[in-house]
Amino acid sequence: AALGARKMEDYGRFLALLASALLVGFVSVILSLVWVFHYREGLSWDGGAGEFNWHPVLVITGFVFIQGIAIIVYRLPWTWKCSKLLMKFIHAGLNTIAMILAIVSMVAVFQYHNAKNIPNMYSLHSWIGLTALIFYSLQLVLGLAVFLLPFAPVYLRAVLMPIHVYSGLTIFATVIATALMGITEKLLFSLSNPSYSESPPEATLVNCLGLLLVVFGSLILWMASRPHWKRPLEENTKVLRPTGGTPEGTEVESTMTNSSNADKSDLRINTEAARKQNLKFDEAGQRSTM
Repeated sequence: AALGARKMEDYGRFLALLASALLVGFVSVILSLVWVFHYREGLSWDGGAGEFNWHPVLVITGFVFIQGIAIIVYRLPWTWKCSKLLMKFIHAGLNTIAMILAIVSMVAVFQYHNAKNIPNMYSLHSWIGLTALIFYSLQLVLGLAVFLLPFAPVYLRAVLMPIHVYSGLTIFATVIATALMGITEKLLFSLSNPSYSESPPEATLVNCLGLLLVVFGSLILWMASRPHWKRPLEENTKVLRPTGGTPEGTEVESTMTNSSNADKSDLRINTEAARKQNLKFDEAGQRSTM
């Protein structure tokens, strides 16, 4: 009974964090729209300021919000009864949408700069932003090739999974940091009378947007890094794993409940059995992805 209550409490905590992340992400998107429509020139695709405004809106919507949801989609408890293959497609699909929106946002900036004879790729924001998009695209292509298509050998998936997880979380954090640099840069360039330093309403709004992006990123990274919120193994098979394993890594569930006093030899036996069981899942195409 105590274990069941603990699980319910943990489930409730996850749902509270998920609801908070969705709310903060949604409000961030709304604030980006309020910013460009109320304080800037709205949205257009004519080489003017309205075309540039697609950049912050699409980055926040796709590269931040949708990518964040893609990262934690495996962790949603009500999806654990869905097939792993379906969840792989959802994860890959969300990341593909985010990548497309990010690419469109980059095109908007380059076209705006070229129309206004503004130099391209001179700021640190642009350097890191383009680098993040390139690595994100590589991450998606390699993820599809290795984890979604059935051709990659098991050992290659096992080797690449921790790298895939780490690089995904790193890219996500980098995108948020780059977004903060970008909105600060835009305010410094755009606000002249009154200036940014005089804290006009637009500056306050966009500073609040930046704070929300940090909160959203922190919530997503927290949910993605808790081992006990991982998707369980297929067929409800539980496998022992040391605490602190990779968040969406190999299909090994962290279920070390009451194992602190377990005999080391038993742990070794269980771990060996887990390894063999994992290979069976891999051969059946049930490997965790992305």
